[in-house]
Amino acid sequence: MYSPAHLERNRVTPADLKPPRRLLAHDPAYAEKAARVSALARDLSEVVANEPLDGRLRPPADTVKIAFHSPCTLQHAQRLDGLVEDLLARAGFELAPTANRHLCCGSAGTYSLLQPALSRELRDNKLAALQKPDPVVIATANIGCLTHLAGGARVPVKHWIELLEPLLTEAT
Repeated sequence: MYSPAHLERNRVTPADLKPPRRLLAHDPAYAEKAARVSALARDLSEVVANEPLDGRLRPPADTVKIAFHSPCTLQHAQRLDGLVEDLLARAGFELAPTANRHLCCGSAGTYSLLQPALSRELRDNKLAALQKPDPVVIATANIGCLTHLAGGARVPVKHWIELLEPLLTEAT
């Protein structure tokens, strides 16, 4: 088992790749290579947003109200807040308004392991806000948030691409 200090010293998140704020930035042997990786790194939402989706999205058969949890890595680290929500709205989903949408769900990488009681409290607060407008499903963009939220949710929690993919049609 790793100590909390070890986990904190050795953590690498997707946000560390874009831009290379810390990771290898001061290493003469790897700084240039790290910058190249950083320049190529893209979040899935950026890839999908740059695709020509006009005419390729089949609207859902019924109006589906969803609550979206924007993970900290998407909002704060990558500064992509609103991009997934725009994609889901373009696909025809009804986005439920959520209070305190900027707050963390409590997963936060190793945080849920090192501070479990506080992590559950943050999750329960986030779920109360997400489920208040009675969505059919909660969507998120981070597997850690997904599994953490699913542990206490009344409704299914899915990755947003799981909602979008069935609506994509083949390009003509």
